[in-house]
Amino acid sequence: MVRHIILWKLRSELGEAEKSAVKKEIKAGLEALKGQIPGLIDIKVIIDGRLDSSNADLMLDSLLESEEALKGYAVHPAHVAVADGSGTSLQEVNKLLKQFEGTRKAMKQFMGGNMKKKRLW
Repeated sequence: MVRHIILWKLRSELGEAEKSAVKKEIKAGLEALKGQIPGLIDIKVIIDGRLDSSNADLMLDSLLESEEALKGYAVHPAHVAVADGSGTSLQEVNKLLKQFEGTRKAMKQFMGGNMKKKRLW
């Protein structure tokens, strides 16, 4: 299983009412993907409360069956449609996916090739 977490900040030129509306729209769009994308087990978008101690406006917390499912999620038309609505391009999504791959490889090397052997938290 792969946990996919993204924090992001909305454009600063948006007013509070606009930010609130955009956050609700993104939350509804992303959470509606559950059941539409193969391998997507769970998806939640946090738009308030737990983010008070952060500078992020939204947090995506999703759980996927595998790395392959994450790759499929990133390019799935339903996800891309929601991402396009948030101002995130497919290129940005692919860049994040590559960053994830690099981080995963570095962690695997750091942990001696066995990601389950050690926990850092």
